[in-house]
Order: sequence, then C-alpha cells, then structure tokens
Amino acid sequence: MSDTQLHVPENLTWSAVTGRVRDLVGEAFADDGPANLIDGEWRAVGTATEQTSPNDGSSLGTMLKLDAATATDAVQRAAQAHRGWAGTELDERRRRVSSALDAIEGARDDLALLLAWEIGKPWKAACSDVDRAISGVRWYVDEIEGMLARDVEGAPAKRVPLEGPVSNIASWNYPMSVQVHAELVQLLAGNGVVAKTPTQGGWMTLTVAHALMAREGLPVTLLSGDGSELSDALIRSPEIGALAFVGGRSNGGKVAAQLADTGKRHMLEQEGLNTWGIWEFSDWESFSEILKKGFEYAKQRCTAYPRFVVQRKLVDQFLGTYLPVLDGVRFGHPLAVEEGSSGSTDDLPALDFGPLISAGKAQELDDSVAEALRHGAIPLYRGSLDHGRFLPGQDTSAYHAPVSMLAPPGASRLMHEEPFGPVDSIVVVDTEAEMLAQMNASNGALVASIATDDTQHGERLAEQVQAFKVGINKLRSRGDKDEAFGGRGESWKGAFVGGEYLVQAVTEGPPGENLYGNFPGYHRYPAT
Repeated sequence: MSDTQLHVPENLTWSAVTGRVRDLVGEAFADDGPANLIDGEWRAVGTATEQTSPNDGSSLGTMLKLDAATATDAVQRAAQAHRGWAGTELDERRRRVSSALDAIEGARDDLALLLAWEIGKPWKAACSDVDRAISGVRWYVDEIEGMLARDVEGAPAKRVPLEGPVSNIASWNYPMSVQVHAELVQLLAGNGVVAKTPTQGGWMTLTVAHALMAREGLPVTLLSGDGSELSDALIRSPEIGALAFVGGRSNGGKVAAQLADTGKRHMLEQEGLNTWGIWEFSDWESFSEILKKGFEYAKQRCTAYPRFVVQRKLVDQFLGTYLPVLDGVRFGHPLAVEEGSSGSTDDLPALDFGPLISAGKAQELDDSVAEALRHGAIPLYRGSLDHGRFLPGQDTSAYHAPVSMLAPPGASRLMHEEPFGPVDSIVVVDTEAEMLAQMNASNGALVASIATDDTQHGERLAEQVQAFKVGINKLRSRGDKDEAFGGRGESWKGAFVGGEYLVQAVTEGPPGENLYGNFPGYHRYPAT
C-alpha cells in the first residue's frame, strides 16, 4: 500500500458523476436510480434493489427489477416498434445511429467514470470500452450498405431485417464495447432492440447510453431484472427474432436448452479455458510484455489467458520471466489519487486492475484456489492485498491479488474452468501431444496462443488447437471492426459475429443460406 494518503476527488465521486448524467438525461431516472425503457418511455416500475460498487462497497442507488408479465408486455411493444423501424430507409437509420454516437461521444468521460464505479474498471480500460464502441459502430455506419447487399458467399443479394427484434443478454464486463456496440449494429441493420441490464453492474452506464439512443428515435428497450424472472420473455417470446447472449457456460447451457425447440436465430458466446502453449521458445523479453498485458482488468475478460502449458525444459526460464511480472502487477481503487492532486482524470492511477465484480466473486476465487491446493496443486505465487492501492479504511472485500499454481489436479474446478479473475495455473508437459491435449482441456475456447521460435511449426500446431483464434507469439482478442469472432466446441453456439458476420447474423439473406457458426446440424468457420 502507498504511504501517501489517497482520496477520491469531489468531481469524480459517484454523486458528482450521477449528478451530471441526471442533468444530461433526466428523463431516464426515478427517485433513487434508473427507470426501465419500455415502448420509448422511461417508466419507474419494478422492485427496488440496492446496487453497490465493487470499489469500496458503497451504495450506488437502486435497480428497478421487473416481473415476468411486465417484461413480456415490453417485448410485445418492442416487436411493434421493430416492424416500423424495419421499413425505415437505410440512410435514415445511419443518420440516427450517427447522431446517437455523437451524443455518446459527448458523454464519453462520464460514461467511463460510471464504468469505473459500477464494475471497477481502471480509467484507461473504462475509456477504451467507450471509445471502442464509438469507433467500431462508426466503421459499420460506413460499411453497412455493402454488407446488406451481398450474401454470405459475397454474391449480390439483398439482406433484410429479422422478423422480430434482437434480444440482448450480456455479461457485465463490457457494457459499451460489446453490448451497446452490438445493439447499434443491430439497429443499423433494421432491427429493433431489446436489452437486459446485467444484475451485477453496468446498469447506470447502459441507462445513459440508451437514453441518448432513444432520444434519436432508435427503437430500443432496456429492462432490468433477474434472469430467472425475465428469461421466458427475453428468450422464448414468439416476437423475438434473435437472441444475442454473452456469459458463462452454465447460464449459456440453460439458454441453449430454452432455445432448443424455438428455431430462433442465436449467437451464444460462452466461456472456455483460453491457453498459452510454450514450446521451443527463447524470446523471453518480449514475452514479459505479453504477460503484463494479460493481467488487464484482472483477467475478467472472455479472451483472458489463465492457463500456461509449458515444455518441461523451459519451465525455469518461463518462471524467471513470469514471476517478476506477477510481483509488478498494480491494483487498487480505480479512482484513488494522492492528496494535493488537481482532481483531473489525468491524475488517475495507471492500474492493471481494480476490484473483481463483487466480494462474492473474490470469495469464489479463494474457494477455488483452496480446493486446488487441497487436491495437490503447488502454490507458486500468492499476492497480498497489502500491495494494493486503497483509500484509508476502505472495504477491500471485492479485491483479489494475483495467484499462480502449478499442476492443478483434475479433481479441481480450476483444471477445466475459466476462473474469470487473476488466478493462473501452469501445466508442465514433455511432448507436443501432451501440450495439445492440455490446451484443449475445456472442449473448446475462444482464443489461444502458442509461443515458439519456429513460427511455421507453431502454425501447424495451431491447427490442432480447439480455439476460434490462435495467435503465434501474440495475444488474440475479440477484435474490432472487420475481424470475425466466435468459438469452437462448447465455447460458442449459433452464428458468429464481427465484421460482416455480425450483420449476417441479424439479417435474412437468400433462402437456404448457411451462416458461419456452430449449429446443431453443421459447423462453418471463416478464416481467422
């Protein structure tokens, strides 16, 4: 912990930030928090539930959680709005989406500060989340006309909106660059949008963004509530044209089961254990920078790498590079600055990560680590919250220092599941076959990478890794703009997204068209 006294400047406090956004979009708020956006109007309906910040446990106000009947009615109203929007000329759709982007860009700093309070993103990461949404959708505004004028093979064909609105159920970690980005592209393509706010964080950020979208006449519906209460309305309603889901395998499996007999278009992004394979490698200096970058946002990303599969003869060199990186990771309260600072966002600390999404998640990670150690894993590194950057006396229950373990046993959850936090595991192998088996331990992943001096051999190995994107001596990510994104095995179900694939996923092309994706009857993968 720093010896310097830290504080949150008055203009960056939750009350100051929410005061500014209330002034900006007052229509979106009830007394103690956001309302729900139904049929173009903000309605103060639902059961109030307190929300707290993972930064320090402080109250953020209340979320109004809807019941199933209200959500069903909202979806039916959204379907009516969808039909009107589907007939709107493309130039008008582009104009309105562009105007919404201008408004979002004008609120950029406060949106980023909301993310810092709601989900604990450090300033740089929070700004990136907002900026990527804006720049990504602007690219689609420029490219959408061509994308709507060809089929999946690239031949001339007119693509049309779906029969009903797209339902969006996304996790809390990227409200802007994943959820809002996807919704605006769906709107560009001629679809109405229904979105659910995550119950764990991001509801205020999404409220402000959707208020700015609604002001431009975009047909957006934003609902808050528990998944168990709203799932039938958001997944099985006959009015829904497609479902876009981002989350873990457990919830993803439940969603897939609910979709099974509906025949609805769907894009289900689920977790997988993303891995680094290290074989006949020597460029450790470059690898150090890659390792450091991997800890951004406490590895609370669907494309984080929590598993390293290392050739036995390289273990000492790997650890010599890896352990100092863990020791140098900086974490703490994202908005805490030294006394005497100007209070500008320029003074905010350059942290690798802040808290996890909740104290419950931090405890879950502790339990998973304890389980792995109990079954025989070897502790390599266990960081301490004493090294964090915190306010005097603040609640630190949602924070988790880096942890690394060698050889997690098969009986432990961490051997097969993504931890979604700063907990790494290392597996030592002697043969390429062992390495590939360990890299494929979770039956499919979104990304993976291989570190090797022989890049051509690495590319041959990559062909046997069950991940959608495999990097050679580099990290892979969702990507932006024209880069495709999907998953292999159990990490993805339905149509792939990214670039033209996202537009194809939310439009209808010629009869009999086979989209790229993982479907019950076939799998079709683009070049990645």
